[in-house]
Amino acid sequence: MKPLPKSLGLLWAGMIFGCGVALAQAPEAMDPIEKRKEIVDAANWKGMETVTVELKEHSYNPESLVFKAGQPYKLIMRNSGEKKHYFTAPEFFKAIATRKVQSDKDGEIKAPYFLAIEMMPNGGQLDLYFVPVTKGKYPLYCTESDHRQQGMEGTVVIE
Repeated sequence: MKPLPKSLGLLWAGMIFGCGVALAQAPEAMDPIEKRKEIVDAANWKGMETVTVELKEHSYNPESLVFKAGQPYKLIMRNSGEKKHYFTAPEFFKAIATRKVQSDKDGEIKAPYFLAIEMMPNGGQLDLYFVPVTKGKYPLYCTESDHRQQGMEGTVVIE
């Protein structure tokens, strides 16, 4: 049996032992869920940008959110409405590397990704810490009762 050429041997070793090859890829080429820890750990959290979205009957303000791939963010989600609302954006949540969701009063949750975030009424607030990875335009909507049908939808864009 002939030995593998050196370049193929190194490639094979990288595949077997995971030599960090994915970290050398452009952020949009990385799987945000699979590589969440590496992406989050490599982010410059001191340079984090803060964006606020307000949820109320029956809208998001602003209704379009725009983020830059590779830039760490804190998204403040605040429900100023009298009803509970959802920040539902499954495709967007799969396109980001999530660090955590935090409530300054109640604690934090660390998970590889979310499908929806439920916001309690009258001032409920949660902060989502994340790094956008996969560029695209993603739907945002509320899944509570008939809120989406009444216009509670928007978009999230990763440039």
